[in-house]
Amino acid sequence: MKIALITPAGARSRSGNRHTATRWAEMLRSLGHSVRVERRWDGWRADAMIALHARRSHDSIASFAARRPEAPLVVVLTGTDLYRDIRSDRDARASLELADRLVVLQEMGRRELAPRLRRKTRVIYQSAGDMAPRVPRMGFRIAVLGHLREEKDPFRCALALAHLPDLPEIEVVHLGEALSPAFAREARRLMRRDRRYRWLGNVPHAKALEWLAASRLLALSSRMEGGANVVCEAAAARVPVIASRISGNVGMLGRGYPGYYRLGDERGLARLIRRAVVDPAYYARLKRLTDARRALFRPAAEREGLRRLLAGLQPRPRSSRTGAKLRR
Repeated sequence: MKIALITPAGARSRSGNRHTATRWAEMLRSLGHSVRVERRWDGWRADAMIALHARRSHDSIASFAARRPEAPLVVVLTGTDLYRDIRSDRDARASLELADRLVVLQEMGRRELAPRLRRKTRVIYQSAGDMAPRVPRMGFRIAVLGHLREEKDPFRCALALAHLPDLPEIEVVHLGEALSPAFAREARRLMRRDRRYRWLGNVPHAKALEWLAASRLLALSSRMEGGANVVCEAAAARVPVIASRISGNVGMLGRGYPGYYRLGDERGLARLIRRAVVDPAYYARLKRLTDARRALFRPAAEREGLRRLLAGLQPRPRSSRTGAKLRR
């Protein structure tokens, strides 16, 4: 099958969408498909389209639906799709209707959709290959991986340090590009205020994974997540996670996970960090439960999810997609 894989992130981007597109292209090729990764569909005669991001890829989605009405169309929903755009954006909502299949990246994602849309929705967890942990002998390093933008609540872990003055062994290493000058200024201000916080900027993905594997914790403070691949990477490196209690994080780590804090609450985050530092039994529990999710995040499981997704799609009759009967 010839597949157009659409992502709004460019080839040089280090965004999660681009990493997902690159990984899926490799997996789909290993399944025998021909794949072209593009930011925008240019009209070539693909047998199917997989589009990441309902709103930002809508032009490609709508064009493909109109010009290739018989070809299967899959839309993968990101965090901003699920938790913002499908509530208010006309293009995002139209993409949901045009899709033959919707894909969410964690189990709670289905709940954000109307019941009639859940019937055509599949869950495919992202994955990461196993990594050897390289825990430092000294100190307690916490990794924060993610670009500095509003949706990530990027400075919550740095702000939590003010409530941990008696734990000098803590080090917060923040990796990610500042998407505005204001975010860069704030990161530098926080570094001057507390030397335990270091923002290292935009680094290659492989280097970011090295930092993650050499940390004791991953702090994930996002306001919205479709299914953070960094959670998969942390599990692969056997690094436990402390995360904001939002739907996307609960869908990745499970409802009973004891490492959640209230969104935007740096005092709550500080309490969990303190407990992880001083309470070995709590830290061991976080690590054990993160390990227990690893089977969901293995590359073989993600590849099988893609295989089953495509196996369930067939060319449709040449008719309007709007109101068309969903294929099982």
